[in-house]
Amino acid sequence: MVPDAILLDGLMPGLSGFETCRRIKANAALAHIPVLFMTGLSETAHVVEGFECGGVDYVVKPIRAQEVLARLHTHTHNARITRMARDAVDVAGMGVMFVDTRGRIAWRSPQAALWLHALEDPVAPGLLPQSLEPALVPAAAIVIGTATGMRLSVRNLGAAALGETMLLFAMQREGAAGASSARLAEAALTPRETEVLSWLAKGKTNRDIGEILGTNPRTVNKHLEHIFEKLGVETRAAAAALARGQLV
Repeated sequence: MVPDAILLDGLMPGLSGFETCRRIKANAALAHIPVLFMTGLSETAHVVEGFECGGVDYVVKPIRAQEVLARLHTHTHNARITRMARDAVDVAGMGVMFVDTRGRIAWRSPQAALWLHALEDPVAPGLLPQSLEPALVPAAAIVIGTATGMRLSVRNLGAAALGETMLLFAMQREGAAGASSARLAEAALTPRETEVLSWLAKGKTNRDIGEILGTNPRTVNKHLEHIFEKLGVETRAAAAALARGQLV
């Protein structure tokens, strides 16, 4: 079982809570879990170490149970929303990456990370591969080969928060699946439209999508109108099929 959140003490027999947190965050399958420290270690150095090793909160004993529960609820909710948004992007058959002004990768979705390792040029830890640097030009769209014989389409979606650049990835395969991926990439959907399309492909109704994304069904319907226009389709079924990599 994978927990929704983890409460850790700083001092424990054997492995410390801080080292335990580092090992949790080093495991890709567990890294998304929010870790809250609940400990008697109150020195500034301990608090700093708690955050540096990956903790999202630090509560010093003696604890107030109601306060800890409130913090736990907030961090669990935020982690769940973040994970759903991340997974939604990948469900649509695309990956997303944010790159800062120095070419460092600020964040990447699991699908984008997977495709990075398929590139023919080596990937330096935390840095954008050299073959993808042309994609940093505003409004650029490039297609490059991969070590697996497929072609990776990368589109620059413009500046995001803090001056970071958002890149949208789509793998072009032979046959219908490749045409579908290319069509999705060329549509240049916005991040919100991509999320809506992802949940549509999962069979969610407008009301369901609105609840997941924190908006109302009318707004979702407006996003769908734009999606249909960009994809050149007329029905929900056709849009969902494209998102699943199948043309209808």
